[in-house]
Amino acid sequence: MRTAAKVKRLLTVLLIAAAAGILIAAGALRIVENRIIFFPPRYPEGFPSPQVIQQKVEDIWLVTHDGVKINAFYHSNPASHQVILCFHGNAENIGYGFEHLGEMSALGTNLLAVDYRGYGKSEGKPEEAGVYLDADAAYDYLTQKRNFRPQDIIVYGHSLGGAVAVNLASRRPCAGLIVESSFTSARDMARRMFSIPLIAYVVKSRFDSEELIRKVHMPILIVHGARDETVPYEMGEQLYQAAPEPKKFYRVEGAGHNDVMEVGGVEYLSCLKNFVAGVARP
Repeated sequence: MRTAAKVKRLLTVLLIAAAAGILIAAGALRIVENRIIFFPPRYPEGFPSPQVIQQKVEDIWLVTHDGVKINAFYHSNPASHQVILCFHGNAENIGYGFEHLGEMSALGTNLLAVDYRGYGKSEGKPEEAGVYLDADAAYDYLTQKRNFRPQDIIVYGHSLGGAVAVNLASRRPCAGLIVESSFTSARDMARRMFSIPLIAYVVKSRFDSEELIRKVHMPILIVHGARDETVPYEMGEQLYQAAPEPKKFYRVEGAGHNDVMEVGGVEYLSCLKNFVAGVARP
């Protein structure tokens, strides 16, 4: 009987120690979570020379509702009443996306590409709530400073930017939403990246695009590379299934996570151009 009692006490101590270890690990993960999720390249990494920038875009600054100054590139096309609001992926900044922005100018619209807080030259530190405020600041800049009507704003996001774009489009009126190479939620990505039991329930950041896209009431285009090894192709399909009509899914054969435009080429740009034309008001 004494031996059984000792074994019981030992098991209890081990369970308490295990629970404490899990709580400590979870707390530590919460502390460093943003450092794990966000990889912000700082200026001048990725940026072309100031002379090149000045030739192609306006280098502008926006102020968010919580007082953070964020940097953005604005490409003007006075012949168009439409504008595409661009949100880049993780481990990128608007400098890295400068050539991509140049390619998108072929769509014939105005363009605004935004760096989240902590990325490029933007102030602050990135976090989920913060990048949503950055998106709001960009939207307000277009409507209040550039006088674009909501029905002329098309929101585009790649990877992490896709989650930011979905969140914005679920809350603010827009003409259309383009989501490229993006994921269903942060928890789903955590399960994929870390083989740790219950990791999805520890992660505070949600980026729950699969849920939020159900609230988007505008035409939606989902684009995904068939060979994406960073964000599984199946996640793109799941977002498409969750999205309400009208919607379209565009599969880019042979494309990975960051080369959709390069691999897709003319056909990819044609798909985007047709979508943009389809949501244009008379």
